[in-house]
Amino acid sequence: MIHNKKRLLILCIILVISLSLFFSGCQKKVKVLNEPIEKTDFVLGTVCTVKIYDEAPSNLMDKIFDRLKEIENRMTINAEGSEVDEINEKSGIEPVKVTDDVYYVIKTGKEFGKISEGRFDITIGPIVKLWNIGTDYARVPSQNEINEKLPLVNYEDIVLDDKNKTVFLKRKGMIIDLGGIAKGYAADEVYRILKENNVEHAIINLGGNVFAMGSNPKENRNWNIGVQDPFSERGDYIGILSISDKTVVSSGIYERYFIQDGKRYHHILDTKNGYPVDNNLAGTTIIADKSIMGDALSTTIFAAGVDRGLEIVKNLKEVEAIFITKNREVYITPGLKSIFKITNSNFKIMN
Repeated sequence: MIHNKKRLLILCIILVISLSLFFSGCQKKVKVLNEPIEKTDFVLGTVCTVKIYDEAPSNLMDKIFDRLKEIENRMTINAEGSEVDEINEKSGIEPVKVTDDVYYVIKTGKEFGKISEGRFDITIGPIVKLWNIGTDYARVPSQNEINEKLPLVNYEDIVLDDKNKTVFLKRKGMIIDLGGIAKGYAADEVYRILKENNVEHAIINLGGNVFAMGSNPKENRNWNIGVQDPFSERGDYIGILSISDKTVVSSGIYERYFIQDGKRYHHILDTKNGYPVDNNLAGTTIIADKSIMGDALSTTIFAAGVDRGLEIVKNLKEVEAIFITKNREVYITPGLKSIFKITNSNFKIMN
């Protein structure tokens, strides 16, 4: 009897080992390419580039950019017929049923309104429309115009119905603008599609929303991602981050702006007074696991300033931040000390 039990135990062990070997052998090994597959297109109002370093299905890039265009078509406020456009048209009138992704992005945007204490508010649309920064119609609106539209900015006036997936804006004239969060969601979607197609190494860059997928397969190390110099052209860096499977999202005075009567007006608007945020910051960068979070938080901490911004990030898991002041001082969260290095001597990390 004892011998039979031992024999049965041995057979079970052999079976477990055999199954383990079988399933590990069935896992498809990723083949790294000599040169990455790359595609660039203008989507979501910006230049989007995806580089894939692994062997992948021939139609994968088409699938990715079709999805980006789908997100744009559903979430833009710059074209009639989008789901967000319909929500805005029916503000103060009736709820609008939307697709799951639009509902998710709006719900996430509302959640970050609370996290940011209202500094990030997706109902900023009426003020955005007044300024039109980034268009040929940019101008400084009158104080009366701003005073008239400010009461329409309040994320708490977004009514969500989880069961029916409807969105309702309580007051006529309210406008949801997902420009501060949609690119982050889109980057996460590209990451998802790549994962589903067995890609392990890739760089996703949606107009500054960067997702470094896996590691650098050619050099067998983390990806080196530059942190934008807010006083220079896009692509000029103050330093380098060494990261793997993280997203890097930056906001700053350099992105969209216009100059009138010698004064510079940038696109990050203060939800309290309706003017571009005016503090000592020139740029902020968030490092996180999800790009939708990075998108919302980079704007949030820019509006909050260094001290309050550091407190906000401190209370969130798996999030790091970089603050760049107008006098080129750099403040970083503790988790970045070993993976961020200044490469531009005009900038200095502060203790």
